[in-house]
Amino acid sequence: MSIDQLIDSLASQGWYVWDDFLNLSEIHTIKDCIPDKLQDARIGHRDSLQGNKSIRGDQTIWLEPEMGDAVARYMDKMEHIRQALNRQLYLGLRDFETHFCRYPNGGFYKKHVDNPRGVGRRKITTVLYMNERWPPQDGGELVVYDHEDNHLFKLEPVAGRMIFFMSENFPHEVLPTENKRESIAGWFLTEKIL
Repeated sequence: MSIDQLIDSLASQGWYVWDDFLNLSEIHTIKDCIPDKLQDARIGHRDSLQGNKSIRGDQTIWLEPEMGDAVARYMDKMEHIRQALNRQLYLGLRDFETHFCRYPNGGFYKKHVDNPRGVGRRKITTVLYMNERWPPQDGGELVVYDHEDNHLFKLEPVAGRMIFFMSENFPHEVLPTENKRESIAGWFLTEKIL
């Protein structure tokens, strides 16, 4: 798997699954940088942010390079991909924002699109899975749809696997999990974060 395959797949179908994007050692070193206490996730944008556990039940923390070398290396890798996407696909991507997500047992995220109403700055969504062993009975899969509500595919949260998809084109949900599920969600943006 390579950046070339990512670019070809995004251009042709709008999504790409990159298995072994990171190895287990890289995942463990990132996890070591994450504090135990996270914030309940919220929905909305800026002034309209609000908690709503009937829509999503995960906890998050925004990632910054200062959290540790492993996080900085991850963000450098995503910056390299941002530049390659701009060179090849002319998407005008100007920044990347990312957070660590922890879904407790029973956690879920109902079907949604990643751009809050009227805000189109998120161009490409990324999700990196971080659970080492994930049997099918643990649930927590990502389910992706088209805009006509047709089920396109279901993705198991396998450690090291990364999915990339065009943020506005694919409604998606996280099915309820029967175990603690950890991932890093991110977005390539068409505006610089202030």
